[in-house]
Amino acid sequence: MDAVVFDLDGVLIDSENVWDEVRQDFARRHGGTWLPGSTVAMQGMSTPEWADYLVTTVGVRLTAEEAAAGVIDGMARRYDAGPPVLPGAVDAVRAVAARWPVAIASSSPPALITTFLTATGLTDVVPVAVSSEQAGAGKPAPDVYLLATARLGVEAARCAAVEDSTNGLRAALAAAMTVYAVPNPHFPPDPAVLARTTVLRSITDLPAALG
Repeated sequence: MDAVVFDLDGVLIDSENVWDEVRQDFARRHGGTWLPGSTVAMQGMSTPEWADYLVTTVGVRLTAEEAAAGVIDGMARRYDAGPPVLPGAVDAVRAVAARWPVAIASSSPPALITTFLTATGLTDVVPVAVSSEQAGAGKPAPDVYLLATARLGVEAARCAAVEDSTNGLRAALAAAMTVYAVPNPHFPPDPAVLARTTVLRSITDLPAALG
């Protein structure tokens, strides 16, 4: 194994439910109608993709650019006191980074990834952090993982990925990576997809699982 690439939302910070709350509130305030499948559908999407979904599918009466800006502003305000870092996540990243190069491959916009790295003191520990909006397509496409490993200078097939959601797991598998799953308790992933991964109870189990 040449490197380890972490997802952010749901793996290192407990934020999937925060994204969902902010998007739903934003949609209601701007004329949208939340659909039963909207929450899961948007997990893993890049910023341009979920903003377009809010406008074309949920019915938000704004442009996609306005929707993206409004939701990201709402997330930034929720992070004012610091992102909701999961217990043991920072120590797990540091332990893994002591043995292998590490990266973050996230669907969050770059500004929120930077907020996390700064708040946790991991900026110098994680040399590569990319957003799916920089990669082209969001998860479940493998683009963000391929970009992250390329920037590390390694082949994706020789790396491990750490994910929590169905679309994220599919993205890492599509990149031919060895995948470790930390299932999101708020939005449990598809069991058929989980069966293709190594399932961990907690991010704190990762360093030992990597061997």
